[in-house]
Amino acid sequence: MVNEQPSFTDLEYGNRRRVSRREKFLDTMQATIPWGRWMGVIEPHYYRDRVGKRGRKPVPLETMLRMYLLQVWFSLSDEGVEEAIYDSYAMRRFMGLDFATTQVPDATTLLHFRHLLEKHDLGARLLAEQGEIFTEQGWIMRGGSIVDATIIAAPSSTKNASGTRDPEMHQTKKGNQWYFGMKGHIGVDAGTGYVHSVTATAANVHDLDQVTHLVRPDDEVVYADAGYQGVEKRPDVATSGDLSGIEWRIAARKGALRAMPEQDRAIASAQAGVRAKVEHPFLIVKRDFGFTKTRYRGLAKNLNHLNMLFASANWLMRGRALALTG
Repeated sequence: MVNEQPSFTDLEYGNRRRVSRREKFLDTMQATIPWGRWMGVIEPHYYRDRVGKRGRKPVPLETMLRMYLLQVWFSLSDEGVEEAIYDSYAMRRFMGLDFATTQVPDATTLLHFRHLLEKHDLGARLLAEQGEIFTEQGWIMRGGSIVDATIIAAPSSTKNASGTRDPEMHQTKKGNQWYFGMKGHIGVDAGTGYVHSVTATAANVHDLDQVTHLVRPDDEVVYADAGYQGVEKRPDVATSGDLSGIEWRIAARKGALRAMPEQDRAIASAQAGVRAKVEHPFLIVKRDFGFTKTRYRGLAKNLNHLNMLFASANWLMRGRALALTG
């Protein structure tokens, strides 16, 4: 539990004239995330094998979860987030640390915690738990989704211990530019713009291959860009009881769009306005959270990271919406 007893540092810091953007962001996430629900997902896997054994007691789960989220949000290494917490009062306050009684967990402890999340696929389960919370609160609509994908670069250098590039990443060409890395595929609620599904593939995998993993069983309409044309003809879609009845609203290519009658272009423009909602989570993940290049080797580790990023983006969008409505 976060320490709510004010220290002398808290009192001194409370007299500052200006609140930083970092503090505002952390205050938004502190108020928006239901910590008990998320910790309930992780707790059954958190050092259960240590019960009754000798040795140092595990760091409290909430402390480790908050430290890991700081790493995700600020795109820091294990050592980097440890140093940042020592340097930043805002981060220490978010974690509830008082150096008079507790210390910052070290980088190795954070590494073990992250591996625990990856081992049990807890990133995906935390995103699913968030979806249940949004549904319970009536914050998410049903019946329609938007699907899209983005390329995330991976280090192409071979100057590492193995002397090779990540074998699970691949190169692909988009326009006249070549990229090496992976793709993050997401399914977004068409009504609210919240992400409900995330998958990861090598960059050369076609966007269509992931559609069945991004659509919800009760979706009646799915929006997508022109890269998804022909999706309704795919065998895995046409023969599926849940997917075969979906209305696929796929964007037309530029040449076909110019040849459309004015009324059809107006309809296409309205659909483009709906599809634009999928860009907001990508913007938060890449610009606010700084995830423009993979941090780990292998798709599984990066998928866990993507799940946490998009779940965090959902909380941030929800917090901003609450701030606007008062």
